[in-house]
Amino acid sequence: MFPFMKFTDGTITVRAFEFGDEENLHAAIKESLPELSPWMSWANESYTLETARNFVAVTRAHWSNGSMYSFAIVDANTNEFLGGCGLSHIHPVYKFCNLGYWVRTSHHGKGIAGRAAKLIAKFAFEKANLIRAEIVIAVGNEASKRVAQKVDAHYEGILLNRMTVGTAIYDAHMFSLLPSDFGLVAKL
Repeated sequence: MFPFMKFTDGTITVRAFEFGDEENLHAAIKESLPELSPWMSWANESYTLETARNFVAVTRAHWSNGSMYSFAIVDANTNEFLGGCGLSHIHPVYKFCNLGYWVRTSHHGKGIAGRAAKLIAKFAFEKANLIRAEIVIAVGNEASKRVAQKVDAHYEGILLNRMTVGTAIYDAHMFSLLPSDFGLVAKL
């Protein structure tokens, strides 16, 4: 598709995961398990350094074929690892995707997830030629819902039985971002 990219707003940088991120990724997930595990199936006690290593390799392969774009979130000045975000479930015909984010516990409440969501949504519309980014949030995940609200994502309602986390089935809030939210025109 196109080369690995990075974007910054001067406070954070989002960039493709790189080989060498594994230890920082693993440490951030382990630190954040109590907050992540209720909402993300992959965030559990069995998440190892090898799991992180495999994740980085897989995300780079997916980036190369345009099926998923995963980004590390880092401090723009210190390069400290802050979390992850990405565009997944990219529909090749209808040109929409799922937009997700998480921030390590020690950096909650600083607006990082919202900044990251805006940066990668803009990437979705300017570079990946998508026309819609969906933010699907399990009912009960108030922190993630607040992020979607703060970035002025369009609230579209609750979808019944929309997602699973482990063995639990959740209704989900549906939010969306569109190219027009960034002063862009959707193009096919």
